[in-house]
Amino acid sequence: MIITVLFENHAGFKKGLLGAHGFSVLVQHNGKKILVDTGSDGRVLLHNMEALNVSPEEVEALFLTHGHYDHTGGLKEFLDARKSSIDVYAHPDIFLRRIALKPKRREIGIPFSQEYLERLGANFILREESTKIFEGMYTSGEIERTTWDRAVGYLVKGKKLVKDPIRDDMALILDIGSSMVIVTGCGHSGILNIAMHAKSTFYKPIFALVGGLHLRGAKRHILEDVVKGFKDFGIKKLYPGHCTGIDEYAYLKAEIGSVEALHVGKVMKM
Repeated sequence: MIITVLFENHAGFKKGLLGAHGFSVLVQHNGKKILVDTGSDGRVLLHNMEALNVSPEEVEALFLTHGHYDHTGGLKEFLDARKSSIDVYAHPDIFLRRIALKPKRREIGIPFSQEYLERLGANFILREESTKIFEGMYTSGEIERTTWDRAVGYLVKGKKLVKDPIRDDMALILDIGSSMVIVTGCGHSGILNIAMHAKSTFYKPIFALVGGLHLRGAKRHILEDVVKGFKDFGIKKLYPGHCTGIDEYAYLKAEIGSVEALHVGKVMKM
């Protein structure tokens, strides 16, 4: 199983790659290729794909972790670059209208309508429950919140704003035989909730966690919970990026050790 980072806040060490706020990885497993998220900018995504010798046409399915712009902004350009349609797996809530109020009021949801993306070739498969994409590759389904989460922003309900629980936040679960790998876009559900949900759903130990953990600005007790949970779950590798936070990454690296930061061009083989 191979995971290649195509879009991340930081560019890697290969000349010509671009970094920008957002997240996207290509997952190759059991002879199939899935694109997880599309970052915030399609031009950056396609540039990095070309530089890393990844053709949009070779992607066989798309999984959207949740409906925020920095994970879906590249959808239009990605679909435009393809000749064929593609199945897009996600939660039914991904197209809800979303607002942030800091540092100023702004739209933070998917910047395209479902109908527009369908005209470009997206075949949406929107389900709350865990769904098999290909052999050994599954959506997590909606994640139960039994401890803290990292939900942000607001939903537009008529003329009112209500706090957004981001129920559509899901992860990709990869069955690698005796264990599994979890790929999360932002971890708004709370990384411990995601890990607990995966173990209770798929009944296997977690080998690695990959993706954004949304820990930037987290209080010390949350970071301590993550370290304890990582050790209690027996996770072997942690690959944090995107919204994890630089100081928070340094804390995890110091406390856990088996931690590697994500950057555009990074390749993980498991």
